[in-house]
Amino acid sequence: MNTSKTQLVERLTSGDANIAVIGLGYVGLPLAVVFAEAGYQVIGFDLDINKVNAINGGKSYIDDVRERTLQEVVGQCRFRATTDYSELERCDAISICVPTPLNKTGDPDLSSIVAVSEQVAKYLLPGMVVVLESTTYPGTTTEIVLPLLSKNNHRLKVGENFFLAFSPERVDPGRCDWTTRNTPKVIGGVTRNCLEVATAYYGRAIDTLVPVGSTEAAEMVKLLENTYRAVNIGLINEMLLICDRLGLDAWEVIDAAATKPFGFMKFTPGPGLGGHCIPIDPRYLSWKLRTMNYTARFIELATEVNSSMPAYWVQKIQDALNEDGKPLKGSRIVVLGVAYKKNIADLRESPALDIVHMLMQKGAEVSYHDPFVPSFSYDGIALTCTDNLQEALSQSDCVVIATDHSSYRWDEIRKASRLLIDTRHVLPGTLMLPVIENEVPLQSLL
Repeated sequence: MNTSKTQLVERLTSGDANIAVIGLGYVGLPLAVVFAEAGYQVIGFDLDINKVNAINGGKSYIDDVRERTLQEVVGQCRFRATTDYSELERCDAISICVPTPLNKTGDPDLSSIVAVSEQVAKYLLPGMVVVLESTTYPGTTTEIVLPLLSKNNHRLKVGENFFLAFSPERVDPGRCDWTTRNTPKVIGGVTRNCLEVATAYYGRAIDTLVPVGSTEAAEMVKLLENTYRAVNIGLINEMLLICDRLGLDAWEVIDAAATKPFGFMKFTPGPGLGGHCIPIDPRYLSWKLRTMNYTARFIELATEVNSSMPAYWVQKIQDALNEDGKPLKGSRIVVLGVAYKKNIADLRESPALDIVHMLMQKGAEVSYHDPFVPSFSYDGIALTCTDNLQEALSQSDCVVIATDHSSYRWDEIRKASRLLIDTRHVLPGTLMLPVIENEVPLQSLL
């Protein structure tokens, strides 16, 4: 067994190791805290000095990281943050958790992975393990990261002097049942030695590890998981469109189908896809396959259907207003919820933002309320959450439920709304509600 590998595994399994987590967002910060709780000495790296200062001050900006927990690991000197990449040279293990969005043409933007890999290469020493967690297409770890790490380190051989692996993040923001610690962790190494070291690294902090035979397999696992969801959501969104054409209640049909105890998994339609994974990850796979002269037909069709849902709901709003004798242009519309899913503040890829944008483009006077989002800017639009929800509802021509936050009192909102469009089916049996007179002044809608 390689000496550097033996020593590294011993340090990792004993907890006597220095860990680096690069990228302190929705993935990196929870991971860094879990590593610190496991006994490692953790240094977090981020270019955003505001994040660095917040962490070092014990202030959490991620809903999934309790401030008390962060304060404990910071106060016990097990976790600190910095912008100085030179501190990488004192680390035994490095996890890369930087964003991988799509660029304007819909192609993968790996610029953050490239930039971070170049920084890691500067400080790469014998006996280090590097694990990429950022979601990407199969082949990224070996085709992009490995060459960058090896470029100026010709004397270091992967699997012998340093170790490289891929382990896809599986964060679902806002969940309390499945967390960074207890969600099974898939890991693939460039070599068997790489996999052994990476499992020693993560095994101290994560309850269950799922080793696979290569980094490409691990990269593909993440894309399969989210493609599965995207395709099934696309199917169920199209079922909504079909039922609408046939004059059927889609949710009644879905609920009835879900009573089958086998062979059916319930998905629900809505305003479209949002978040950091499901709208983006399948397109990474689709892009990769296009480079190989193959069309991922299911993926591209599901993307087309899901991307069309905001426009479908805007048309529903326009139709409902027309039936009420009003044009969309000049109508006062209140959008309830702009986060991509309930009970979080995450706006990434939120379909509610597209709905707001389309309504404003058509001349509607749009305001919004979201207890988690005090303000937002999107595609040239800047809005602030209305501070008087009751007044906004009473003065609106139409209310649109875009995000089903648990804190809303839906029955009272229904009573207060002149016209209601429910994209989330939080009011069963209701897609559009006609004019309803307020029966009782509302004391509170939240």
